[in-house]
Amino acid sequence: MLRSFLIYLSKADWAKRTVTNWKFAWKTASRFIAGESLEDAIRVVKELNQKNIYATLDHLGELTSNPEKAVTATQDILRILDVIDQAGVKANVSLKLTQIGLALDEDLCTQNLKAVLETSKKHNTFIRIDMEDSQWVDKTLAIYQRVREECGCDNIGVVIQAYLYRSEKDIEALLKSSTRIRLCKGAYKEPADIAFPKKRDVDANYDRLAAMLIEGACALSAPEVSPDGKIPPIPAFATHDEKRISFAKAYSQKAGLPSRAIEFQMLHGIRRDLQESLSKEGFPVRVYVPYGSEWYPYFTRRLAERPANLWFFVSNFFRR
Repeated sequence: MLRSFLIYLSKADWAKRTVTNWKFAWKTASRFIAGESLEDAIRVVKELNQKNIYATLDHLGELTSNPEKAVTATQDILRILDVIDQAGVKANVSLKLTQIGLALDEDLCTQNLKAVLETSKKHNTFIRIDMEDSQWVDKTLAIYQRVREECGCDNIGVVIQAYLYRSEKDIEALLKSSTRIRLCKGAYKEPADIAFPKKRDVDANYDRLAAMLIEGACALSAPEVSPDGKIPPIPAFATHDEKRISFAKAYSQKAGLPSRAIEFQMLHGIRRDLQESLSKEGFPVRVYVPYGSEWYPYFTRRLAERPANLWFFVSNFFRR
C-alpha cells in the first residue's frame, strides 16, 4: 500500500513541485544522488575508483516532453562519454529510452541512441539501456536489437526486471545474442497479471534468473570485466539483498564462472560496506551514480524500495 502510493507520487507533477521546493528534501536526496552537475558525479566516481569500485553514470531524466528536449538529453549523454574519456575514470553510462524520445517518436529515439553508440564506440565505453515500467519493455528490447544489428556493435546491454513474469523468456532470447544483462528486482508498481505481487516470489524468480545468466555466461566463454572497468561481464546483479548476492556467488562458484566474469551493482549511497567487502573478495563492483536536476522521480522510488529511507526523510521534515 505504502509502496504503491510512493510510486504514484514519483509520477505526480503536483508532488514534484511541492517536494522539490523543500530545501531539506534535496539534503535527504543527496544521500542517493551525486549532485546536480557532471563535475559532481565525476568527483564521486574518482572516489569510488580509489576503492577499486567501478561506476555507471546516469544523467537523470525520463519521459521527455518534446523532440528538442530529447535531442538536448542526447547531447548531455554525449558529453558524459567525452568527459569519462578525458577524466580517465573507470565508468560507463546508463540511459532511459524515454529520456531520448521513445515516448515521442521511435525513429527519433533510435536515431539518438545510434548517435550515443557511435561516440561510446569511439571511446570504447559501454551503454546500458535502463528498463522502465512494463509499457516500455517490448519497445525497449526491439530498439536494442535494431540498433545492435544496424550499428554492428556489442558495447550495449539492457536491464531485466525479476518481478515480471516474462523475464525468463526475455533472458533466454537475449543470451542468444550474447547480451550483457543487468538483473534487478524492479522499482515500478505493476499489476498482478504481469508481475509477481509478493516479495518472496520476486526473490525466488531473481535467483532463477541469476542461475540462467550464470549458466549463459559460462556457455559464452565467460567474458570478464574489461581492465579499464568500462565493459561489464555478461551477468550483472543489481541488488543490495545479501541473500541474493550469496546465491549468485555460490551458484557461480558451482558453475565454474570466474569471479571477474560476474559483477555486482549497487546504488550510490546504499550499503557502502557491502560494496567494499565484495570488491575485496575479488568481485567487480559497480555503483550506479545518478546526477542532475531531475532527481525527484528517482528519489521517490528509492523511498518506495526501503521503509528506512522514508523514515529518514520524514524525520528530517519535522526538524525543518
